[in-house]
Amino acid sequence: MVVLRAQDASEWSYRGEGAVNLVLSYSGDSPDFIGKVLRIQKTPRNKSDYENHHAALTIFECLLWKDTEDLVASTTREIAEQLYVKHVICPLLGREHVDAGIRVIVSRGFLEAVENNVLRQRPSWRVDAAKVNDICDSVLLISDHSIFPHSMGKDEFCISIELKPKCGFLPSSEFIAEGNAVKKSVTRFRMHQALKQLQGKISQISQYNPLDLFSGSKERIEKAINDLFITPQNNFRVFLNGALIFGGEDANGTVGEEFEDELKNVIHAADGMRTKYLLELVAGAVIKSELLDRLLEVQKLDNIDIEGAIHAYYNIISQPCMVCNDNDEKKLSRSCATLHSIPVKESLKIVKDFLVSATAKDLSMMISFRPRENGDPESPYKVIVLEPTCQSFDFKASFIDLDMKPLKKMQHYYKLDQRIVSCYTKMLKADRLEHSERINGTSKPDE
Repeated sequence: MVVLRAQDASEWSYRGEGAVNLVLSYSGDSPDFIGKVLRIQKTPRNKSDYENHHAALTIFECLLWKDTEDLVASTTREIAEQLYVKHVICPLLGREHVDAGIRVIVSRGFLEAVENNVLRQRPSWRVDAAKVNDICDSVLLISDHSIFPHSMGKDEFCISIELKPKCGFLPSSEFIAEGNAVKKSVTRFRMHQALKQLQGKISQISQYNPLDLFSGSKERIEKAINDLFITPQNNFRVFLNGALIFGGEDANGTVGEEFEDELKNVIHAADGMRTKYLLELVAGAVIKSELLDRLLEVQKLDNIDIEGAIHAYYNIISQPCMVCNDNDEKKLSRSCATLHSIPVKESLKIVKDFLVSATAKDLSMMISFRPRENGDPESPYKVIVLEPTCQSFDFKASFIDLDMKPLKKMQHYYKLDQRIVSCYTKMLKADRLEHSERINGTSKPDE
């Protein structure tokens, strides 16, 4: 049995992180780990060691996932999350595009060493919010989707783009309160940008619109990829042979000679044109992969929005609905009353579908390319042609970051949703007031 210990930590380097996990890439020579990455769970710094220990599923989660016996029988949360990907997500998104991974035993010394080794590479606000959960006894080993397996020869190059599509549709649920009707016309991503800027998490609001990426229109998809590139935040990253060369939480879309130079062995074009052609290549692969159609279907499992699903959640946990207690809209209260009268089986389906949808709204896509020379043997991968350079590429597309969302997070989702809408609505009112003052000549001159 392979066990990672403190002395092994030096062979793993920081790749990136999300809200829940750190991702480390491998730089050693063990055949067990070449072409793999580790996903290591994080934990909030303000929790006790007891709280940091990830127990298996709660009683209500066992009820929620009772149709998936392996998942319910899991002895730890980490095992449950891997089986969630294997049994729930893989069938929905396609096993050829998802790697459920395997669990690898780790010592506490390994986790502590990793924490120290990656500290300087992590964004400061991520460091302040969470640390490596050193109570875990295993981590997830999955394929490194930023490279092609068993093909990284000395003169071979692979370029990969990781992007977060986010929610690709607008909700139309009857359970959305009148005061929150803006949700039906403005994307969640755009509204959340306003809150993140207010919180100081981002310095610039992205123009990216997920509806463009999911549109099926070549022009709109190209616009979406360009918008992600211009303001990447944590939503767009570029890797060359597995090493990050663009992106991250502090990046911007200002392209220097260094990035263009990094692309010269992959995109055969004049200086200043390689970035443009790379983005065209990504847009073409998004269209050719047809994965976004499948992803959108899974996202749309949430068909009544969190403002409806939260009532089903309270049905499951058999507690008085705090939302109804705070709700003054009589019409909405009547419609929500119908949700509180449905059988538990229906409530379970609503909440389960919502949580699976939440995984699909929060995942990343990894699209990887390697140049093909004329005369290359037939490839098991799809082939795409970059017309401006007359180059052919093998490409593959995969889904990553497929976290199982805890049932207890339903309350968090509802509160966050209300904060996002409230912040965006206030921003709109402030913008209208400022616009009105300018038209009427009542605004104060700039100092």
